[in-house]
Amino acid sequence: MTKNPPFHGIYPMMYAFFGAYGGLDRAAMRRQVECCLAAGAHGIAVLGLATEVSKLSDGERRQLIEWCAEDIAGRVPLSVTIYGNKAEEQLSLIDAAAAAGAGWVVLQPPRDLSMSEDDLIRFFGGVIDQSPLPAAIQNAPEYIGIGLTPDGITRLRHDHANFVLLKGEGPALLIRRIIEQTEDLAVFNGRAGLELPDNLRAGCAGVIPAAECIESLVKIYELMREGGAANEAEAERLYAQVLPLITFTMQSIDQMICYGKRAAARRLGLEVYDREPCLVPTEFGLASLERYAADFPLFD
Repeated sequence: MTKNPPFHGIYPMMYAFFGAYGGLDRAAMRRQVECCLAAGAHGIAVLGLATEVSKLSDGERRQLIEWCAEDIAGRVPLSVTIYGNKAEEQLSLIDAAAAAGAGWVVLQPPRDLSMSEDDLIRFFGGVIDQSPLPAAIQNAPEYIGIGLTPDGITRLRHDHANFVLLKGEGPALLIRRIIEQTEDLAVFNGRAGLELPDNLRAGCAGVIPAAECIESLVKIYELMREGGAANEAEAERLYAQVLPLITFTMQSIDQMICYGKRAAARRLGLEVYDREPCLVPTEFGLASLERYAADFPLFD
């Protein structure tokens, strides 16, 4: 295991597209992966909050891992978020990700709000130490309800060498503090790409957004990585174009799944069939989405 694997770039989190009869839609999932790769994504991510992972059966989670790996065909790395309330559940899904050829995994915390920070560090550490793949954690207390403080993240990094990456879900100011404390931990942010230029200035190795404006986010990342005043100004111009849509969809996870998925589906040429429980789109919400998404063309 290398100490600092070269994680970087824009890894769009796949939405879960369902068919009219409720099951996962194979063709829609392939279309999403292919369009993200054509847009220049540096990797593909699956089974996060945007994938509605808690609504999926264990078999469906494994199916999505296999489908994404098949469609990527080794062209870019695959990141798999790991859901499970017990270490055994997480390790079993990690083994499935490894068998499919995933590059790294992101552990979500158990949905046990009674766990102390020490409890959570012990849980993560036990899974991380047994993982055959480089391991990250998703630290999203505002969305999941449980997470680690910056000091807890630092402790986890110090004590577990296979903890090599953090998927943070927070403001760039907080992410910067974590980066300064941990030093050699690669950090990605999420939040649909909010504050992307500032996240990169803060030292993020990349971002895990969703698919609805993927090509713009890839371009912003590449411009910021190249550096220079002209490139940075162009990155800010592109960010200003996507910010209204990102802000609208990222008001909550439910709103992202409801309207962000529809924004992506619009560009992909797909229908959206919701799986309950879910936020039901309203006439006002759809009219708002129409305003924010109108200037984004169909994917080829």
